Amino acid sequence: MLHYQTIPVTPFQQNCSIVWCEATRRAAIIDPGGDLEELLAAVKALGVTLEQIWITHAHVDHAAGTADLAEQLGLPIYGPHEEDQFWIDGLAQAAQMYGFPPAKPFVPTRWLHDGDTLTLGEQTVSVRHCPGHTPGHVVFHAPQIKRAFVGDVLFAGSIGRTDFPRGDYDTLIASITQRLWPMGDDTVFIPGHGPESTFGRERVSNPFVGGT
Repeated sequence: MLHYQTIPVTPFQQNCSIVWCEATRRAAIIDPGGDLEELLAAVKALGVTLEQIWITHAHVDHAAGTADLAEQLGLPIYGPHEEDQFWIDGLAQAAQMYGFPPAKPFVPTRWLHDGDTLTLGEQTVSVRHCPGHTPGHVVFHAPQIKRAFVGDVLFAGSIGRTDFPRGDYDTLIASITQRLWPMGDDTVFIPGHGPESTFGRERVSNPFVGGT
């Protein structure tokens, strides 16, 4: 079985998730945007072994701690899609602009593409490319527990912003309706900010994509 714990980090209260395989206690961390000491304390408390870093997209609140964490523990970095390279290149500038601690760009061990899979212990998670908020945004889908880690594609009652460089509203709506909805109405999603919800609930009540 796959388990997870979500910890809001950075002044942006970005949902960083620790996911792990119950059988092997091998873990990955999704979007370590900052507050690494708090995250590593949580990993220790869970009694799991952190082996991988997964990145949904390269905005500073999701990715600022990636380089330091990878260097500190010698971890591979999986994601995002290479269309987010320009956001990775701009992490230091973005950190300074938004008052974050210094951040460094990183080189992913492996860029991720639509249909890829990631293996964590005995568990496999699928990857969907969901551009619109950023061009290289990816989502991690764990159908075995009916969960999806969607970054800033979709929120409870809202959707990701599309006014950043290379964001696109129509592309984002297509990502939600064509890539997320087929995962099933009963799938719970963990957004990049705020509370969890289900795709079914958002299909009915979300003012941006309700009825799609």
